[in-house]
Amino acid sequence: MGDRNDAFRAARLRAGWRTVDQAAKRLSEHGQQLLDDRHFVVSPRTWRRWEGERPGWPPEETAVVLRDALGRWPEDLGFSAPAGWIRPEALQEDDVNRRQFVSVTAAALIPGPTVRQHVDPALIGYFQQQLEGHYRADMFLGPHDLIGTVSAQYQLIDKLVRSAKGEVRRGLLRVGAAYAALVGWLYQDAGDLSAAAFWRGVTQEIAVRSRDPHLIGYSLVNQAQVRTDLGDGYGVIDLCVAALDESDRLFPKVRIMAMQQQAHGASLIGDRTAVDELIDRASGLLSRVDDDLPWGNACRRTPGYLEVQRATCYGRLGLGREAESLWAQVLDAVPATARRDRGVYLARHATAAAAAREPDQAVEVARAAVEIAVETRSARMLRELATLERAMGPWHDAPVGRELAEILAPVNEGS
Repeated sequence: MGDRNDAFRAARLRAGWRTVDQAAKRLSEHGQQLLDDRHFVVSPRTWRRWEGERPGWPPEETAVVLRDALGRWPEDLGFSAPAGWIRPEALQEDDVNRRQFVSVTAAALIPGPTVRQHVDPALIGYFQQQLEGHYRADMFLGPHDLIGTVSAQYQLIDKLVRSAKGEVRRGLLRVGAAYAALVGWLYQDAGDLSAAAFWRGVTQEIAVRSRDPHLIGYSLVNQAQVRTDLGDGYGVIDLCVAALDESDRLFPKVRIMAMQQQAHGASLIGDRTAVDELIDRASGLLSRVDDDLPWGNACRRTPGYLEVQRATCYGRLGLGREAESLWAQVLDAVPATARRDRGVYLARHATAAAAAREPDQAVEVARAAVEIAVETRSARMLRELATLERAMGPWHDAPVGRELAEILAPVNEGS
C-alpha cells in the first residue's frame, strides 16, 4: 500500500473534506445523526491512522457510517478486512440477486403456450418504427427510463411470434432480435453486465431461429460488446472473427460493426497495428452501407463513427496525444441531440488529455461530461469518469486535482 492509504485519502477529498480535522468532525456529525448517538466521535488522530500505512479496521458501526458518508465499505477504501467480516448488506444479497434475476428475465422467459391469435403483417412495420424511436430516446435519456418499456414490447413480440406463421413469423423474429439487443445494450449502459449478457444470449437465440445471417452476425457483435466491457480482448476477437467467417454474405453494415468491435479487442491486447488496419478496412465500406434494416445504424447516425472507435482504442492503448487530438476533431461533429454519447466521448477526451499531461484541459472537458452523467445516470459514463480520476492521480494534491474532485463530487456522491 506504500506509506499511506491513498484510496481513503482520495475518498476524503471527493467528499470535499480538505483537512483531517474537518473530515473527523464531519464524519462524527454524520455518525451521530445516522446512528442517533450523540456520543459517536471519530478523532483527528484516528483519521490520520486510517490514512496511514496501517489503518487497522474500524468497529462495525463505524464501518456502516463510513459506507453511508463516503459511499464505499472500508475494504474498498484501503482497509484490510478481518477474517469473518460480512458486510451487513451482504446477508440479504442472495434474496436481492434472486429478485433481480426474476426481474431481468421475466420479459424473455414467458411460459407457454399462449392463447392463439391472428397476427397482422403490418405489426412488423409498427414495431420497426417504434424501435427507431427507442434508439433516439436512448440518446436523450440514457438506459434507466427505457428498460421497462423496451422489454415489455419484446414480451409482446415474443407472444405474437408464438401465433404467427411463415414470413410474418420470421419478420417478427427479426424485429424481436433487434429489441432483445436493445434491452441488452440498455442493461450494459446501466452497468449490469450479467443482465446484459443474458439479453445478448436471447438476441443470439432469436437471430439463429430467424435464420438471418446478417442478424446472426449482429448478435455475435453484441456478445463481443459485453466481452469488451469485461476486458476480455481475445474473447472479443473470437466472436468478431466468427461473425466475419462468411463476410461475403454479410451486408457492409454488419461487417463494419464486426471490424470496429474487433479493433476494440485488439486494443485490449495492445495491438495498435491491428486497430488501425481494422478501422481503415471498415472505413472503406462506409460508402456501401445502403440496407434498410432498422438495427445497427450507428455507423450512419453517428458523425465520425469510426474515428470515435479509433480514439477510444487509442485511449485504451495509452496513446494520450493521438487520442486527445482525435477527440477534439470528433466532438465538433457530435450533435447536441446525442447527449448521452457526447457525455461518454467528453469523459474519454478528458482522460486522453490527462494522459497527454494536459490536466487543465482534462478538468475543463470533464466539467461538461459530469453535467450529462448526472442527468443520464449512464454507468458507462461513470466508469469513464472513474478512469479519468485515476489518470489525474499525478495532480491529486495540486489545485487542478482539487478542482477535479469538486467537479466529480455530484457523480461520486450518487454512485
